[in-house]
Amino acid sequence: MKKTDTLADRVTYILLTEIRENKFPAHSRLPSESVMAKRFGVSRTVIREAVSRLKAEGLVDTRQGSGTSVLEPNTATPFRLDAHTQDSLQAVLRVIELRRGVEAEMAALAAERRSAAQFARIKKAFNAIRKAERAGRDGVDEDLAFHTEISQACGNPLYTSLLSYLSLYLHTAIVVTRANEAQRDDFSRQVHEEHTAIMEAIFRKDPAAARAAALRHMEGAVSRLRAIDAASWTAPMDEAARRLNRMRE
Repeated sequence: MKKTDTLADRVTYILLTEIRENKFPAHSRLPSESVMAKRFGVSRTVIREAVSRLKAEGLVDTRQGSGTSVLEPNTATPFRLDAHTQDSLQAVLRVIELRRGVEAEMAALAAERRSAAQFARIKKAFNAIRKAERAGRDGVDEDLAFHTEISQACGNPLYTSLLSYLSLYLHTAIVVTRANEAQRDDFSRQVHEEHTAIMEAIFRKDPAAARAAALRHMEGAVSRLRAIDAASWTAPMDEAARRLNRMRE
């Protein structure tokens, strides 16, 4: 593991190692979210992200009411992102670059195909972001929900699956940027305006405008990430490293 790895990176690494070392054999169940959160000293959101990554790797399966079970080893190699670099910010920027094209076409298809009910859900998710911000929350889950609703309105479930997979690598980045945006009124306003432009284009059923608005939003995300000072980016990661590395010693 690297110093720049995130909390989710480190939890995923430890669980992956324990599965490979047969501490959690096939058909066994992982501990509950609350138990693992206490063990690792992290939030349940981080645990969910780590488990989602293991699921994307084909190592576990999660079912409502049954918990998370370890699967039999599979010789098939699932698609995965090697997002680890010496600079975690650079890794995130690479994922955003990949996500840029996905978001653009997803928004265009949603504008073309969305139903009235689907647009109502998009608008509800949009309003939830502002509500979360006014309540003093970071709005990360609401932000992701807004984009997820757009993916579901595009008429191709593969977009929702791909967006969910890419978001695993962006959750920490969104947390950091949202914290930064909370201290910058201009950043918060930019994000709101970008989301508004996407939503309005989808409402008008204007695919070209929706595509352009989504691209501007991704470009804005890159600009805001680059504006974050190094201390704001690495401090939470360093604390995570110290806590989780002590658990492995």
